[in-house]
Parts: sequence; C-alpha cells; structure tokens
Amino acid sequence: MSTTKKLVLVGNGMAGIRTIEHILKLAPHAYEITVFGAEPHPNYNRIMLSSVLAGGTSIEDIVINEWSWYEDNGIRVYPGDPVIRIDAERKEVVSQAGVRASYDELILATGSQAFILPIPGADKEGVIGFRDIKDCETMMAASHKYRKAAVIGGGLLGLEAARGLLNLGMDVTVIHINGHLMDRNLDLPAGLMLQRELEEQGMKFLLKKHTEEITGKHRVKSLRFTDQTVLETDLVVMAVGIRPQVELARQAGLNVNRGVIVDDYMNTSIPGISAVGECAEHRGIAYGLVAPLYEQGMVLAKRLAGAATEGYEGSVTSTKLKVSGVDVFSAGQFKDAADTRSIRIQDDVDGVYKKMVLKDGQLIGAVLFGDTTDGASLFSLIKSGENIGGREKEILLGVSAGGSGSGPSAAERMAAMPDDEIVCGCNGVTKAAIGDAVLNKGCNTLGAIKSCTKASASCGGCKPIVESLLVHYAGDAIGEQVKEGICGCTSYDRDEIVAQIKEMGLKTVKEVMNVLGWNEPEGCSKCRPSLNYYLGMIWPAEYEDERVSKFTNERYHANIQKDGTYSVIPRIYGGVTSPAELIKIATVAEKYDVPMVKFTGGQRLDLLGVQKENLPKIWEELDMPSGFGYGKALRTVKTCVGNTFCRFGTQDSIEMGIRLEKKLDKMVAPAKVKLAVSGCPRNCAEATIKDLGVVAIDGAWELHVGGNGGVKVRAAELLCTVKTDAEVEEWTYAYLQYYRENARWNERTAAWIERVGLDHVKKALEDREERLALVERLELTLGRTVDPWKEIIEDEKLRKNFTPLAGTQPAAH
Repeated sequence: MSTTKKLVLVGNGMAGIRTIEHILKLAPHAYEITVFGAEPHPNYNRIMLSSVLAGGTSIEDIVINEWSWYEDNGIRVYPGDPVIRIDAERKEVVSQAGVRASYDELILATGSQAFILPIPGADKEGVIGFRDIKDCETMMAASHKYRKAAVIGGGLLGLEAARGLLNLGMDVTVIHINGHLMDRNLDLPAGLMLQRELEEQGMKFLLKKHTEEITGKHRVKSLRFTDQTVLETDLVVMAVGIRPQVELARQAGLNVNRGVIVDDYMNTSIPGISAVGECAEHRGIAYGLVAPLYEQGMVLAKRLAGAATEGYEGSVTSTKLKVSGVDVFSAGQFKDAADTRSIRIQDDVDGVYKKMVLKDGQLIGAVLFGDTTDGASLFSLIKSGENIGGREKEILLGVSAGGSGSGPSAAERMAAMPDDEIVCGCNGVTKAAIGDAVLNKGCNTLGAIKSCTKASASCGGCKPIVESLLVHYAGDAIGEQVKEGICGCTSYDRDEIVAQIKEMGLKTVKEVMNVLGWNEPEGCSKCRPSLNYYLGMIWPAEYEDERVSKFTNERYHANIQKDGTYSVIPRIYGGVTSPAELIKIATVAEKYDVPMVKFTGGQRLDLLGVQKENLPKIWEELDMPSGFGYGKALRTVKTCVGNTFCRFGTQDSIEMGIRLEKKLDKMVAPAKVKLAVSGCPRNCAEATIKDLGVVAIDGAWELHVGGNGGVKVRAAELLCTVKTDAEVEEWTYAYLQYYRENARWNERTAAWIERVGLDHVKKALEDREERLALVERLELTLGRTVDPWKEIIEDEKLRKNFTPLAGTQPAAH
C-alpha cells in the first residue's frame, strides 16, 4: 500500500495509541500519522495512576511509549496541544496552538473527564478529580502541605485514590452516598469485608452521606452534608464517575448521546471520522474499562488497515481493585434477583468471600474477595454462556457435588477458556496472545511471556492465570521457574549481571543482552539504562556511554517539563556564586526570553521554560558546567555559611562543600545523589536528610548517610566521626563508590541502606586499604568524565540532535 493517506489521531491516550500500534503492525506504511494530545506527556498507562499515587511505581514507569517511539515510527506528535475544532468538510483539524492538520481518516479518542459534583464550592482550590498525571501530582503536592483529605465516592476509583493518599501520609475519609463500598461491583457481605479491611489499613468512612456544600474562602476548609454534619478537610478528591469528552465531536456535528455514537466498526455519523475508547458510545454503552477499549481499537485498526474483521459486538466487563493488601474481583450481574440463584461461601476468619450468580444453568455474575485466583476462569464462563448445571460447586469450591473432590483442574479451566479472553486487563493481552508466545515464540517462563506480551507486567493481578496458561501450553517444555530479573527481558538480577559482565569481560549493552540470552533482543526502558550504568561503572576506562540507552532527560541533559520545554541548571559549587555569574545568568535568561528563573532547593538557579533548540546556545553563552539537575548523578552539595560568617559555626562548611562538589561534580550513580555540609550541629544545611551529610562538631566532623527528604522522609544514620578534612573526603568518596558498585539501578541510598543495613556498610569501609582502593576506583572514573554541555557545544553532530526535525519531534508550545 502506498504512503499517501493522512491519519490524524485526536487523543494521545491508551485506546487511541493502541489503535495506532495495531495499524503500524498491520499496514506500517499506509498512513502519515499525526497525534494531538491534551496532556504534555507521552502515551502512558492511565490505570496505573493509582499505583503511582500509592507509591508502588513512578510516573516514568507507567509510560507505554516514550518520545523515541513516535520518532521511530515517523509520527508527528503535538503533546499539550488539544484539538479545538474539526472542519469535517475540509477534512482538517485545528489545535489550540493554531496547528492545522488535514486528514483522510480522523480518529477521535478524546477519552473522558472526571465528573465534578455540581455543588456549591466545587470550584474552590483543593477540589480535584482523579483522571490524569496532573491530578496525581496535585495530590502528592498537597500531601506535603496538608494533613486531611476527603474522597467523595466509595467506588473503585475513589478507594484507589484514598489508598494512595493514605500512603502519602494523609488522614483520609471516604464519603459514600450508599450503604456499602463499591456497591456497583460488590454485594453487601463483600462490601462490608472490604470496608473492614480498609479500616484496618487506616481509612475512615462516612456512608449514606450526601455532600451539600464545600466550604472555605478560597481553598476548601470543610464539607457540609445534608444532615448538617461537617467534616474538616484540606483536600477533596471527587471520584463519583466519569463523563466522555464529546464537546469537540458535538461542535463538529457528529451524532452524540452520552458518548460519540459509533457502529460496530467504530464509524461515527460522518464518513472518515471514527471514534474509539471512553469517548465512544457503542450500542448505548460508553465503556470506562481498558479491555473493551482495546477490543474496539483492534476492530478499528483492522478496518483502517484494510484487513478483514468482524464488528465489535460489545463487552462483558469485570472489575479488579488495584490497591495493596486487598484482592477483590467482580464481574457480570452479581446481585440476586427473583429469577436467579446463587451459591456463596463466606469465611470471616480468613477474610474470604466467593459468590456465583446463576440463571437458567448459566453463570451470569461473580464476586470474589480475599482470593481472586478463580476470577479469570469465572469471567470466562460468564462470557461463554455455557451451561454449568450440576457443576456449580465444583467450579466455586473445587469439589464435586458428591464431595469426591473431582472438580475441574486448573488445566481444564485453562483449556476451556476462550482464545479471545483478555487475561491481562492492564495491557489487553488475550489468552491467544499468550498461547502464541509460548507455542510459537519460545516463551516458556513467566518472565519471557511478560517480556513478549506485557501480560502481568503492570499490576500483576493476572499473574496466577498467566502461570496456569504457561503450564497449559508449555507442558513438559516449561522452563525452570526462576526468580524475577531486573526486568521482564531477563531472569538475571543485578548482582548476577554485574558478576557476568566482570567474569566474561562484556563491554557493550548489546553484548550483555546477546551473551546472557535476553528474551527481548532490544531490551526495554528498564534494563537498557541499568546496563549502560553497570558497564560504565565496571569499565570506566573502556566503556563508551550509550546515549540511546538513557532516558529523555539524560539524552538532552536537561529536565523536560510538563509543557514540553526544558530547564537549565548550571553548576554552582556549594551554593556560592558571584555578581558576575549572576549577571551572566540574567543576561542569558533575558536574551532567550526564559519565562521563569527560580532558586532550587539545592541553592542553584533554575532557568525554566527553555525551548529544546535553544539549549546548546544557552549552555554556550552561560559558559558554566552542567549542574546535572536531570541525571542520576551528583545533584548538589548544600552548605550553610559555617564559621565563615555564623557565630555558631565550628568548621568551614562552605569550603568543605565546594571541595566535595568540585571533586564529585560529574559523578554518575545508580540514582540521584545529594550532599550537604553543616558548619555546626544546628544543621542549617539539613545534612541529616541527605544521601550523605557532613555535620561539624567541636574538633571533628560527623558523616551521616542514607537520608532522604523526598516522598518517603528518612533520617540519615551516623556512619562515622572523623577529625580531619582529609578523612571527610576519604570516607565520603569511599562510601559513594561503594554505593556506586553495589546498589541496584534506580535505588536511592536510603533504600539501599535499608536493604543492606548500615552495619554492612560500616564493615565494608572499616579497613583503610579497602577505603583507599574504593577512592582510587572513583578517581579513575571521575578522571575520565567530561562535561556533557561542553561536549555537545563542541560537537556539531551532537548539536544537531537539538535541531527540530519536522514531523518527528514533540511540539513545544
């Protein structure tokens, strides 16, 4: 097929991009593709936001396709620039920033937005929904400043938000209009068991409460209910439902009901315009779960690729709560009715509840609490509609009606599961896809399946089913069950990989992957950066840093911000600058119209809002070293004024801080590293919440390690007390090198110390010869480093990477 048609996707979310992924596989050269997204982020897994909020993963980890994926596939993308108008006659869309894009085919995948209750005060500061990364960031920021949070809505999303806020240290109360939690998914016994479980975790509940007003002058202060009771709160999260975003479609003249009305092939009422995902309404239903949206995306992709496909006929959906410590599953019609029968077991001691709802011999609904391993098989039976008369107890209890214990085995249940059953709801992976991976692609371990298909790679809730399917398909050919590796591409952990690199003399990322038998030849966003670091750490004199294995921030040596612009932070040793340096920074900021100059928490100046193409020019004119404000490297060495000016100071903290920072200023590490030096025990530099803090006392220095002032605050522990400046340097460099050589990739010192124990580190450093050997290895590494800004300025080839390439770069606005 020739590359002549233009395809425009409005919406950079899961459903739309999944559709594009299918099209690229089915007809890779059929379209010139342009994507507009309202959010400034690459495509990410929205349903994992609750895990981000709960602290189980980072925002970086939930990105499905990084910017490089758009580049690699020649996709023109405009993040943070929503389409505001469709001209259906001219077949053209217009974005908020004025970008015009013509199309032959247009896909609307605008998703949905949180429904905000229309009550007085809903527009106050501190009242938000829970739909995107911005909401997530707002909640995380609020937790640093405020203590009390209220979540309106005791459904799935509300409980996930509440659990996350609880993890952030807030006092959380969930307000629900009905008598038990998740009443749209659970019956009363399961709802009460869920409430009991969450109360034990610290969550509070107000049930049968109707919110009448949100009070407060500018920011929310309290909720007042219809019974005139009041709940004081600093933050309100509305989690009472979602609404399809249809205004754009409505303005374009498309038929719209609750969502954009589509037929079985995702056609809207205007030829050439399709809709998919949460914004679409199919046979009267606008779905809010990922599995149906992926099914729609596959049908649409096949149609646009010219492949044969049956129409989408709707989906039976299931629900699984994704909060730590609670296993809940619900599917189909779970409530009893006059024409249904049900079978259930309830074990309040072990916290297990199982219920099946039957009608005319068929399973039509199920609820599981405490043990959800049978969820997928029950869901499969609901979808298949097969008659299970006489086998009800076998299916639910695993015993025959006569008590013989001859219920269906796991293998039988897996065999009976339809091929189109979606096993992994997070990533839309079917039973057939897993079977294909095992039978045709040599995946005979869980890790291999995860790497190949992404099944169980997100929340992990489907892992038992994936393992059962592995047994079902692989039989005797199943691979040895091995522990989890550093990612789904390998079963090797960090220590094994490092040992193999040293033992076999492996020198490149590709070589490591080949020799160690990576499941995925190109690796992934988790293993490539870690291998790049390990190789550089082990072979400092020989290894050439691999730029393509780094994250965006480290490739461009600047932090990308939410609006697609970058920030520039030059190195300011010890937080000490000069009038001449300040004038230079101000001059550059004015020349390039930098919208904000801000002091960082590490005593530096941050130039925010810089266009990517201006980065090399700004670095060149600043003529200052990079502050590595973007990297897994030494960030800052914060200092107080010490005995230079302070009347309490006992040592020269400024001089010590500058000396340490100059020594370590290009040091990369498994994670970012922050130091501080305080000139007396009053500790004005906050040295005891740093990765390494130096605190002066009378006649000596204390070295504290493993501190963190981030999301999880951790006080540093005393490593040692030394008397001389030289000893401070020796212990500091030895400690950091030992951390560099032994921590896992992306493991901060706080987590590392908790894992290995301070006593282990003390013992490793107690021998002076060992310390000096560590210092020597660090010096060897530091002696070969170069300033990345200067390197780019002087290398025209590298500099060209900052020149916008039409059609392949995220648009910055």
